[in-house]
Amino acid sequence: MAAEPTSDDPHDTGFPPGFFDRSDPDTDDRFYSTPRLVTHIDDEAIAAVGVLYTELGLCGPGSGRVLDLMSSWVSHFPEKPSSLTVLGMNADELAANPMANDRVVFDLNVDPTPRMAFEDASFDAVVCCVSVDYLIRPISVFCEVARVLRPGAPFVCTFSNRCFPTKAIRGWLGTDDRTRVAIVGAYFERSGGWGDARAELRTPPGHRGDPLFAVWATRRA
Repeated sequence: MAAEPTSDDPHDTGFPPGFFDRSDPDTDDRFYSTPRLVTHIDDEAIAAVGVLYTELGLCGPGSGRVLDLMSSWVSHFPEKPSSLTVLGMNADELAANPMANDRVVFDLNVDPTPRMAFEDASFDAVVCCVSVDYLIRPISVFCEVARVLRPGAPFVCTFSNRCFPTKAIRGWLGTDDRTRVAIVGAYFERSGGWGDARAELRTPPGHRGDPLFAVWATRRA
C-alpha cells in the first residue's frame, strides 16, 4: 500500500498537529479508480448550489471560462457556462459530464500546483463543490487558484456535512459546521491574494435535508 504524502507546505503551519491527516493512508488514485456516478448532496442542496452560481453570474451566456475543481460526472450549474473545464480524479466520471468542454485528470493531493495545466489569469471563475474537505495541502491549492483566476474573479467553495470519512482530513471530521466555515475562510486568508471572504448558509434555516454552506472570495488585482 502506497502512503499518501502528508502536508509539508509551510503555508499549512499553524494548524494543529495531524490536522491534514486522513484515516485512509492510501493514495487517492486507488480510492477513486472506480467511477461513482452518484450525487453527494440531496436535491435541495444541489438547487442551492445552482442558485448561488446563478447569482454570481457563473453560468449561461457571457459567464466566461469556468474551472470546476475536484469535479465529477455532474457540475451543479443550472445552465452551462460559456466554457467549462472540469478537473478531477476519475476519467470516466469526467467523460460523463455533459457540461464539460475540457477535462483534466489530476490529483491535487499529489501536486497542489498543476502549473503545466493552466496559464496565469486564464479563468473567469473557479468552483469547488463538496470536495474542499479532502485537500491535504489546501493553502497551496488556494494559491494556485488565485494564480489562474483573472483579477476580480471569484473562487466559490460549497460544502455540506456529508463526505467520504476515510478521505476527509481529520481537522474537518473533528469539528462542527460553523468551524468548517471558519476553516475554509482561513484557507482564503492564509493563501493571500483574496478580498474578504463571504460565508453563507444557502439552504433555509431549519432545513431537514443536507445543509449547504458556501464560502467565496474574489481575486484581488
